[in-house]
Amino acid sequence: MVETAQISDIDYSVGDMEQHVARFKDQKSSSKAFIDTYLPGHERDIFSIIGGGVTEDPEMNPPISAEEFHLAMIRAEPGKGAALHSHLTQEVFMPLSGRWSIFWGPEGDKEVILEPYDVVSVPIHVMRGFRNAGDETAMMLAVVGGHDPGRVGWPESTMAMAREAGLVLDDDGNLLEVTAS
Repeated sequence: MVETAQISDIDYSVGDMEQHVARFKDQKSSSKAFIDTYLPGHERDIFSIIGGGVTEDPEMNPPISAEEFHLAMIRAEPGKGAALHSHLTQEVFMPLSGRWSIFWGPEGDKEVILEPYDVVSVPIHVMRGFRNAGDETAMMLAVVGGHDPGRVGWPESTMAMAREAGLVLDDDGNLLEVTAS
């Protein structure tokens, strides 16, 4: 049986609803949200808009809370994007501008090209990555579902490059820069 939403008399004021609005002009991006953002070819700006939990930067705090999903926007220069990785939940991508390569598989050897407003949903545990496949800076929307999206799964090759660059993840999955001693 399908559950029906209850009729509600909840009536938010405009001021109350403003607490649930994230104006893009006020958003702060992170260029260090994930371990791969420090590695050549994977530089990008990530705007965490709704929900938390899908970041390795403990200082990223989305302005709107949510329990069942995380919504972010990604801005990248041509040729830049995320390294191959996996999530414990689905991940949905929708380009807002430009052309984006979404690649997947254990070696990242499969690919589709998305244009603005095309949408792809990558299933749970599938290794995936993306890059700006156009010739201008572009934006893409990303949604990660689920109550607990967990931490990003990185292949050993990415973790090895990160260690060489002086980067590690702590026991909580937060990104740390380490110095040689």
